[in-house]
Amino acid sequence: MGRWLARFLKQENIEVTLAGRNLQKLEDAARELGCRSAPLEEAVKQAEAIIISVPIGNFEAVVRRMALHTRPGQYVFDITSVKQRPVEIMHTYLSGCRILGTHPMFGPGAASLQGQRFVFTPVGDAEESLTAQLRRLIESRGARVTVMSPARHDQLMGMVLGLPHFIALVSADTLLSLGSLKEAGEISGTSFRLLLTLAKAVLSEDPDFYSSLQMSLPDMASTEELFREKTDLWLKLVREHDGENFAQRMRYLREQFEREDPDFSSAYKNLYRLAD
Repeated sequence: MGRWLARFLKQENIEVTLAGRNLQKLEDAARELGCRSAPLEEAVKQAEAIIISVPIGNFEAVVRRMALHTRPGQYVFDITSVKQRPVEIMHTYLSGCRILGTHPMFGPGAASLQGQRFVFTPVGDAEESLTAQLRRLIESRGARVTVMSPARHDQLMGMVLGLPHFIALVSADTLLSLGSLKEAGEISGTSFRLLLTLAKAVLSEDPDFYSSLQMSLPDMASTEELFREKTDLWLKLVREHDGENFAQRMRYLREQFEREDPDFSSAYKNLYRLAD
């Protein structure tokens, strides 16, 4: 995502300097993107705005190093997938800087900002004002911005990111244990293709990132424990051949979703649109 943002900012005619721990990767990225690179201390001192794009586990150490070289008035944004703890860390070490927690809800495969989502997590009036400025820029490029507290962000990310990733990993583990993936794929329907695509997509990403996300999101274990309880409930219906209660519970869930989502009736068509 650091590379993606550097490329986007250069397209906006903003001068970009890259800093990082791995010098070879840093030089390769700078050459690829047409940016300059510099040691962290030098880059921080010269910057008007700083975007922190590092693994969650390294975040505090990086901010502590930066803090020795920041100055009042500098803009500092982070793009971690967890917000409460990173925002607290920035406020602890970067007094005087103009801080904003942000979360791009897309990956580096996105072609542009068009149609993408961001979450901003301001704390206090100054950050609310900064949010308004940045929101105008982002939305003028076709993206959508949602504003909420860091704590609320992390609560929702357990549902939005953590649970789908967890389901994908458990599904991948189950499918491989069942075997016959190639044969199943030859006769698969849309639902299976989408499940397999989700499983493969998650497995293709950085394991350390997914691990840190699962370990860092608050109440993630509780959310996944609830999923396990619901799995046990449905399994009991299947094991006992209780088709009547199975269908009754499915009808109940459909009614609840219809109340929540006025566009629920288009879900089946959307399934095929996604598959296509």
